[in-house]
Amino acid sequence: MAVAARAKGAGLRGWLRRSTGKWLPRRGTLDAGEVVLSQRRVFILPTRAGIGFAVLLLVLLIGSINYQLGLGFALSFLVLSCALVDMVFTYRNLAHLALQQGRMPQVFAGQEAQFELHLTNRSKLARYGVWIDFDDIKEPRHAVDVKAAGSAAVLLAVPTADRGWLQPARVVLSTRFPLGLYRAWSYWRPAARALVYPRPEEGAPPLPLSGSASGSGRAGGNDDFAGVRSYQAGDSPRQLAWRQIARLDPSLGGQLVTKHFEGATGDELVLDFSALPAYLDVELRLSRMTRWVLDAEQRALPYAFRLGSLRYDAANGAAHQAACLRALALYGLQEAA
Repeated sequence: MAVAARAKGAGLRGWLRRSTGKWLPRRGTLDAGEVVLSQRRVFILPTRAGIGFAVLLLVLLIGSINYQLGLGFALSFLVLSCALVDMVFTYRNLAHLALQQGRMPQVFAGQEAQFELHLTNRSKLARYGVWIDFDDIKEPRHAVDVKAAGSAAVLLAVPTADRGWLQPARVVLSTRFPLGLYRAWSYWRPAARALVYPRPEEGAPPLPLSGSASGSGRAGGNDDFAGVRSYQAGDSPRQLAWRQIARLDPSLGGQLVTKHFEGATGDELVLDFSALPAYLDVELRLSRMTRWVLDAEQRALPYAFRLGSLRYDAANGAAHQAACLRALALYGLQEAA
């Protein structure tokens, strides 16, 4: 009998999965592109206040029946009508919103990854008090109002600890507007991910420059321009990089920079992962390489990049930096989505 009961229970669970799977979205499914919260994606249940309200209404109705109070009946049905109207308005406050993922800037490990989410309301009904946050957050932190035929954007922050791709938890949208007797909610898991770069090492050694150039910043007859560096006491005013200085905003921490020149036998900057001390673990070496990439870019020094079988010729700029940091973030990891 026990075997038959377990088989019957398993059959019932299988039937429920098959039945609900036809109209409920799967938990692990990623929502690519724009998603509209249709009827099958919005759920609604009474809140604690709603349950208490129902108990009070039941007591009022029983008292009206017991004492044959005409006004009690009228009040009971009036309050019941208000509760039903509140249920409809709570559902409509969330239903048919259009959701779309926004920008996801890359970050370094230890920083917060910002996921931008856009809500679009194409109906003539304004939406109020829509709470948004990740499913693993107990209390939602963001509430937005979306005007009729309007839109709103929300930034959800996720702390990061490790390098690589970061896939956030699914997003929960909920509302209790207008009376709080019901809670309507919906799940959304955008097909969005952020690339987390290794944490830059603090107090890293200087850049591994090699060659016979002094690096003083003074140009000789055959010296070649190699980049700019922070101004140091004793630098000639003729070597100030006025064009770069003009682009710096003092309110944002701008400072004087000096042109840096190299001769024919000048410095060569090669960031080679295999050249780092073998006693350092992989993550620390990746952190040091990350710091060196940032320092070389800040000083506008062309640098070659070596990481395993990956080889980049000497260059600088945003594209070169992004390629190097991406390689460091995904080193030894599977890049597949």
